[in-house]
Amino acid sequence: MINNNLIPGFNDEKDDSLKISLEKAEGIDNGLIMYLNGYIDTYNSSFFQKRVTKAVEAGYTNLIFNCAALNYVSSTGIGSFTAFLKMVKPKGGDIVLLEIQPKVYEVFQLLGFSQFFTIKDTLEEALSFFRQEPVDAGTIFPKIFSCPVCSKKLKATKAGRFRCSECKTILAIDAQGQVFLG
Repeated sequence: MINNNLIPGFNDEKDDSLKISLEKAEGIDNGLIMYLNGYIDTYNSSFFQKRVTKAVEAGYTNLIFNCAALNYVSSTGIGSFTAFLKMVKPKGGDIVLLEIQPKVYEVFQLLGFSQFFTIKDTLEEALSFFRQEPVDAGTIFPKIFSCPVCSKKLKATKAGRFRCSECKTILAIDAQGQVFLG
């Protein structure tokens, strides 16, 4: 249930270009879902940073950003997300970006940031990410997966970068077995 009163004073400042709604992430310690509606650019990124900082100061360190209604993020906006990651990691927290639109994801990829963030398609996937214990790499590799570009079946024996044998796209696979372009 959307409830911006979870954080006292959260709605004291408003910005028409970016609306943020809050929902407690059920079953997640210090978990908060932030629904972002609008865009994040140079002009409103400090508003965005202040709101999220307020959430972290209120004790929420496991943040899920629902980006379904976020239609644009500039490099400054991506810098904000990076700052939040640096803010919550030392406190044992993490960030998940959810339902990110293709054109927004493209900005993350172009700037090389897609590999730093955990990106999920559904709220259930995001919640289970926070519920999971760290994955033992021994159970992930070798991993069989499809190339995201040409769908050729590939096998990775360990985390790292490599080239698809079919379409020659450069791919990267992280220690959790997630595959990325680049």
